[in-house]
Amino acid sequence: MPLEFEGTISEHLACRNSCAMFDVSHLGTVRLSDREAADRVQNTLTNDLGKIKPGQAQYTHLLNVDGGVLDDIIVWWHHTGVIDVMPNASNTESVRNALGGDDITTTRAVIALQGPAAREIAVLVCPSFGTVDRFRVKEVVWNGAECTVAGTGYTGEAGVEISIPTSHASDLWQAFAKAGATPAGLGARDTLRLEAGLPLHGQELGPEITPLQAGLGWVVAFDTEFTGKDALLAEKTAGVPRRLVGIGTDSRRPPRTGNPIISDGQQIGLVTSGNFSPMLQRGIAMGFISGDLTIGDPVSIDIRGSEVPGHIVKMPFV
Repeated sequence: MPLEFEGTISEHLACRNSCAMFDVSHLGTVRLSDREAADRVQNTLTNDLGKIKPGQAQYTHLLNVDGGVLDDIIVWWHHTGVIDVMPNASNTESVRNALGGDDITTTRAVIALQGPAAREIAVLVCPSFGTVDRFRVKEVVWNGAECTVAGTGYTGEAGVEISIPTSHASDLWQAFAKAGATPAGLGARDTLRLEAGLPLHGQELGPEITPLQAGLGWVVAFDTEFTGKDALLAEKTAGVPRRLVGIGTDSRRPPRTGNPIISDGQQIGLVTSGNFSPMLQRGIAMGFISGDLTIGDPVSIDIRGSEVPGHIVKMPFV
């Protein structure tokens, strides 16, 4: 996937207003197909797999023993009992080492169709694509290819993600384009997930960042067993030393990763992700701060030596 096809802002707006498609084949897929697959997922990852059943998807985390996030993951649970664990690309091997299974990343492509018109366009290509609801998983045959379709995404919009054998991927991409989907690149994918307040591993999540610090305690089922549970319980009791917040600025200047966050003349944190919001027409950012500031409180972001004023805001931004 390139940074952009025709332009990041036009691709971003296509996703918000109609439909964009992303080639996310670089993401990993680890397939668990033995009888113990569900038990291993339940006893290793943070969320409670018992909250869902075959035919559904779930967001979850893989932690280290210190409670840091080694990866954030989408689990696709097939009706057949097979579980596809979908890690970030660079973390695929770590996830496979933790859970076992087979790395099938190179055998399939994944196309994400996202936006308010995504299902309408999906139906034009294959009626069954449009029947997959949010966080549901379904096996569909398209042009002789066995596909897995999930109602998941990374833009804050409705849509589906379709895993298809590599041999048929180009044909599906062209079919979606003919039906009216706008090809979109990494630039729009990042501005969309930022507006939606979705974390990126390596920025809002990482081995030194816990789910509790990132405001993702809902991903942690403390009544189950998982790697890193003891460390998270200790942090829950003691309180988090920092927390992730959203900041809306009063300027069009885009904040960037590493910019200092200032309150009352003192640095209280750093921006983890920042950019210009095409929908809000101003700068937005996520970052970790110390202290007890709350929504509406003023802060500023130091952008190349110039303090840009803003406020703590509730996420998602859009």
